[in-house]
Amino acid sequence: MTKILVIGIAGRMGKTIAGCIEDTEGVDLGGGTEQAGSSNLGKDAGEVTGIGNKGIAVADNLATALENCNVVIDFTTPESSMETLNVCAEKGKAVVVGTTGFSPEQREEIEQIGKKIPCVVAPNMSIGVNVLFKLVADAARELGDAYDVEIVEAHHKFKKDAPSGTAVRISEIVADSLGRNLEEVGVYGRKGIAVRTPKEIGIHTLRAGDIIGEHRVLFGGMGENIEVFHRAQSRETFARGSVRAAQWILGQPNGVYDMQDVLGLR
Repeated sequence: MTKILVIGIAGRMGKTIAGCIEDTEGVDLGGGTEQAGSSNLGKDAGEVTGIGNKGIAVADNLATALENCNVVIDFTTPESSMETLNVCAEKGKAVVVGTTGFSPEQREEIEQIGKKIPCVVAPNMSIGVNVLFKLVADAARELGDAYDVEIVEAHHKFKKDAPSGTAVRISEIVADSLGRNLEEVGVYGRKGIAVRTPKEIGIHTLRAGDIIGEHRVLFGGMGENIEVFHRAQSRETFARGSVRAAQWILGQPNGVYDMQDVLGLR
């Protein structure tokens, strides 16, 4: 039985993950943490998440909470997730991270942590979005330089990082598929009077209301457009992907993986 510990278990995503664990065969909720000072500390993790009494108290000490778990799921902040990864590396526990907004230095540190433990680190755990990644890569290679590429993402007004980690990953995939350097051709929004350069990749961000997540990739040609679009209608799609990743990561060699590895899409 896979015992999963959820970081930030009393939050919206944490509760959703706990619910998905509850109705997935072969996995069980093994623990949950919250920040020091949280009113949920000491309460039953199952009661806090609405899945019934589990006999597991919400804790603020990850190292202690890990004792009865073999994999951790973390959808929090870059700083919190780095702490999770480092503690898990010390304890030899596998980790699934869906947090976005890591700095280049943090990404490099994650690669080093991956030498000690197996971990899945992905900007989007949705199965649909990961299929979109593959479709976009194939389309970019086939369409080539004759088609302009524009990426538009939309999320709720509380999301802090922009563009989204998913949009960043899409832009990286497009650039790699077309043999371009994203640092040189990425254009983040537009203002003023300027002609679009032939090889630029546009990345645009919208923040409004309670939008869970939308990503649109436009390939614009002369006489036709091709669009690939994904809309998340519930956080459950990310939660279910993370539980699937948690089941997959156990038994894998040390290393940093993503959902393309989990789903066998490479």
